[in-house]
Amino acid sequence: MLKNKSYIGISFIILIFGIYAVPKIVERIKNDKVVQGDRLDRVNPITANEDQLIKIGPAPKFELINQDNQKITNESYKGKVYVLEFFFSTCPTICPKMNQSMLLIEKKFFGNPNFGIVSITIDPEHDTPQVLKDHSKLLGVKSSNWNFLTGDKAYIFNLANKGFNLYAGENKKVVGGFEHSGLFALIDKNGNIRCRNDDFGNPILYYDGLDKKGVRNIQQDINILLKE
Repeated sequence: MLKNKSYIGISFIILIFGIYAVPKIVERIKNDKVVQGDRLDRVNPITANEDQLIKIGPAPKFELINQDNQKITNESYKGKVYVLEFFFSTCPTICPKMNQSMLLIEKKFFGNPNFGIVSITIDPEHDTPQVLKDHSKLLGVKSSNWNFLTGDKAYIFNLANKGFNLYAGENKKVVGGFEHSGLFALIDKNGNIRCRNDDFGNPILYYDGLDKKGVRNIQQDINILLKE
């Protein structure tokens, strides 16, 4: 007898719950809110700060001569965001691609007085200021903040290899006689080398000037630094 009363009591509780809960469940299904609840509503999504760029350290100091025979130093770019590369005007391999990538960057930020470009030749014996001026015109460079720099070869090689750690070397066995990196360095307004992290959370250090993704990434990060 007690067993029967217990079953009746349990059945009554289930019936009451059904009368109260089922309409609410149906309403949630109709409104596509099956998984929504007050507790879930109070959870704030965690978003990564995508505007944070890694500070590698101060860019090496330099003092060279540009295409207009003017002395240009790292201080000439103080307060500016700039991109720096090593190249040479007669390069038959990667330089034409690097030139096109840098022209895309110039076009993106043309007219912004807080942005500049530095292209340093690794063949200064050939790339005199006049040669660099002609090269600039051939490329169609428009920005007054894009300097093509030349100077002492040993000084430039030391700046590339030991200063920026961007490989540059002379090799008579390769086409063009020189070898160098196709990477671009990004420097902020305070003279610090900056970069983003890769997909594994490691600093990339420099940007690939031969790759569309690398060019897109550096354009995005230039924008970030210009706003700092």
